[in-house]
Amino acid sequence: MPPNFSINLQPITLSISQSDIVSILVIVVVFFAILLVLGIRKSYKLKKENERLDKISEEMAKQEEKYKDFTDGHMYGGN
Repeated sequence: MPPNFSINLQPITLSISQSDIVSILVIVVVFFAILLVLGIRKSYKLKKENERLDKISEEMAKQEEKYKDFTDGHMYGGN
């Protein structure tokens, strides 16, 4: 004789109030707002650093150092 299993198929009712939904949404919005602010801040810092490096690069390009042959005194040098 097979065992008699009784299965309770009553729907589960979740009681989530409107205030719970609002509080969860507020937490999510605050989290993403913080991420947005941190991203904008990081972007600003990277832009500032890029401008600084461009300025240094331009200054180095303006300096016209002539090539100096450093192999003259080398023992394996050509001449």
